[in-house]
Amino acid sequence: MQELFLRRALMAILPAGGIGKGWRSMKLWTGRFSKEADQKTNDFNSSISFDSRMYEQDLQGSMAHATMLCACGIIGEKDRDEILGGLQGILADLQSGKLAIDPDAEDIHTFVEAELTARIGDAGKRLHTARSRNDQVALDLRLYLRDECDAVSAQVKELVLVLCKKAEEHAATVMPGYTHLQRAQPITFGHHLMAYAEMFQRDLGRIADAKTRMDVCPLGSGALAGTTYPINREQSAALLGFSAVSQNSLDGVSDRDYCIELASALAILMMHLSRFSEEIVMWCSWEFKFIELDDAFSTGSSIMPQKKNPDIAELVRGKSGRVFGDVMTLLAVMKSLPLAYNKDMQEDKDAIFDAFDTVKLCLTAFVPMIDTMAVLPQNMRKAAAGGFINATDCADFLVGKGLPFRDAYKATGELVARCIRERLTLETLPLEAYREVCELFDEGVYEAISLEKCVSDRTPLGGPAPDNVRAQAQRVRALIQKGE
Repeated sequence: MQELFLRRALMAILPAGGIGKGWRSMKLWTGRFSKEADQKTNDFNSSISFDSRMYEQDLQGSMAHATMLCACGIIGEKDRDEILGGLQGILADLQSGKLAIDPDAEDIHTFVEAELTARIGDAGKRLHTARSRNDQVALDLRLYLRDECDAVSAQVKELVLVLCKKAEEHAATVMPGYTHLQRAQPITFGHHLMAYAEMFQRDLGRIADAKTRMDVCPLGSGALAGTTYPINREQSAALLGFSAVSQNSLDGVSDRDYCIELASALAILMMHLSRFSEEIVMWCSWEFKFIELDDAFSTGSSIMPQKKNPDIAELVRGKSGRVFGDVMTLLAVMKSLPLAYNKDMQEDKDAIFDAFDTVKLCLTAFVPMIDTMAVLPQNMRKAAAGGFINATDCADFLVGKGLPFRDAYKATGELVARCIRERLTLETLPLEAYREVCELFDEGVYEAISLEKCVSDRTPLGGPAPDNVRAQAQRVRALIQKGE
């Protein structure tokens, strides 16, 4: 008790510069308890190691709350001004490094309130009026994730623009398209890249949708049952840039749907990055050699001097599993919780923070890797020339002569089998061999099965014709530049 008395006495005389290290014992829940918590309990209970990153959002929310309290006549203008001045000073000192967050504090909310009270005295103790840490943390997390959504979306947009640029450069670069990892039909490299651009566009949409549903201010929900004070929740929401307030106080403090939804959107984004990375890894191999990565985004071997490894792509592929795990963590934490707030929910932040951190880290390396990679068109064209990927076009040639498609399909299959036996391609197979299978074949078949023509003739919307690819890239670029 003597130790507790000394701490309270110190609080009244500490200078405006801050409370300093060792103030971890200051609790927002003192009064009910007759003794200090065990140190190991404090350490286990603390969330400061990960929620300290929300200090700007916590201070922002507190400033809005104090402004609203004064406007509603709950605190006076003098207290409001002192609180706002104190909070702004804390923000400036934290941003400059003059003030360090005490790692022994229970959480960022406790640290800020204790620091504020140390600086301005009793006015600081009035800040928490009509507020609980439950609605405070729900607010801080929404504000923080709102900013994180914008940061990730900006990176994804940068990637999409790089893909559009590369696609235009290689709108006519012929390569094999695959199914079952078997050469299937000719496409262009630009067409292939724009497939990923479409995926990432949908990822942007999912993040934006989740952000829209998150655009609800929980402040004013209190611990779980609101407050008896005549607060103006709409004012708080407006000051913080929210379009609406939560309609149920229990839901306001216990909802973590937005964390799960955002983590799910990020997991899908990472799945797309992982698929792309898998292809990058294959394309770099000597078995494909479709591209070569810049030296700045490759590593070597400690024993094999010839090696150039696509480590960035492999790491992105591997880190996708980490984000998938974050989704499962959030689902597992929330699945059995009764309303309203439970301490289990403290675990939400570590998981959703990790998901965003991982995605941003991956994109930071992935975007310039794609931007600087060298494309090897001759190798792509050579691969496309093998594997009989123009067989469908050969069959379509016969359909154009009036033969039913199924019969044309059978005839072409016989030609492919002969080519395999005689180690020929459809391009090198003599016309006589064609006519032995079907008399409808003529010299025009060689033009019909030209890889470039096979690609350029696929002009319906969504097809790989070069003009289609260029139009798609221009359309997607325009959407990105408009912010859609």
